[in-house]
Amino acid sequence: MKILHTADWHIGKRLHKHYLYKDFDLFIGWLCDLIHQEKIDVILVSGDVFDLANPSAEARKQYYQALIALKSLNCHLVITGGNHDSPSMLDAPKDLLQALEMTVIGGLPEKIEDCIIALPNQKNPEVIIAALPYLRDADVRLASEGNTYEDRLAAIREGIQARFDEAAAICKEKYPDIPAIAMGHLYAAGVSTSESERDIQIGNQAAFKAEQFSKYFSYVALGHIHQPQRVNAQVPTFYSGSPLMFSFSERKDEKRVLVIDTKQGFEPESFAIPPFRKLLKIAGNLEEVQDKLANLEHEGKLDTLVEVEMREQDYSTKKLAQLDDLISNYKKDNIEIIKYRAQFKNQQQQSSEVFGSRQNLEDLKPKEVFESLLEKEAYLPEEKQELLHTFDELKELLTTE
Repeated sequence: MKILHTADWHIGKRLHKHYLYKDFDLFIGWLCDLIHQEKIDVILVSGDVFDLANPSAEARKQYYQALIALKSLNCHLVITGGNHDSPSMLDAPKDLLQALEMTVIGGLPEKIEDCIIALPNQKNPEVIIAALPYLRDADVRLASEGNTYEDRLAAIREGIQARFDEAAAICKEKYPDIPAIAMGHLYAAGVSTSESERDIQIGNQAAFKAEQFSKYFSYVALGHIHQPQRVNAQVPTFYSGSPLMFSFSERKDEKRVLVIDTKQGFEPESFAIPPFRKLLKIAGNLEEVQDKLANLEHEGKLDTLVEVEMREQDYSTKKLAQLDDLISNYKKDNIEIIKYRAQFKNQQQQSSEVFGSRQNLEDLKPKEVFESLLEKEAYLPEEKQELLHTFDELKELLTTE
């Protein structure tokens, strides 16, 4: 049996107000070709199908179009929810999709047995999928409010491990001697991240140690981290990464999907996804930025997107105005500047307000704003830590439903 591992589609994602619908369409087209060529039997999508819990009509349409395209290839889809997804929204059509051999588990069901999927069927299973979605606080029984910050972190880690151990025990009991694959959407300790991931489980502080995954699993298919990478664990454990570049910090990543051939074992083969557009970051003083922009050449099927950062020694309103004019008047076919800013090494105090007004609000993470406010208040270190913890918990509650 051949199994393909992907994750973090983030349908409906915007890169600085630039929608990536065309990028996703090209990815699905490429994916369908690969599935046909490699004769894939099962597709695993490990969370964050959508970028928003309440996706737009266009994003939902694109999701269902992708499912139709993949279903036409006669492979079974197993889709789990991530921290960006609404469990109820993903689960709503699950009965209909189940009839089409598509298993969707948006949120952790009351009975964890409902996450255990025998493929190709229960009578003659060749592989068992423990399809665990993103585990929210209630799923891992977060410790009571009276516990310390460290106790809460430990409780989350223990809760995550307990859920995976429970799933492994069910697989072993119901389907002995059949290899099992676990799906998860979480933050594992020691991984490399990008700017486009949202913090989960108390601001990523409750990082799960992948060595704690049950050795019963033959492979662990993870989602949440957008940079593809192997995780240090007792069994092959991988983040497939996102199929598209969702921030300029990912512009040098090689995006990929992973394919397991169970006849050969559970070490996956990596298939690089071709970049459908280029993301470029242009930096330097005003003259250097002008030269680099003038020499840009378009590559790829879609428009090249550019981030510009002017770096100067001394603050200058004249150079700020010149940068504004340069960006406003820049016109080159298939090249679009979607973000720009200026940095001054010797910036004067009064200029900070001017520069601040030029910084896009979307460039700032909510936690960064909150931390800057805390710095202006006379809190003790332990009080700041507790306030940050409370902020992380509230933020996670707001992003669930």
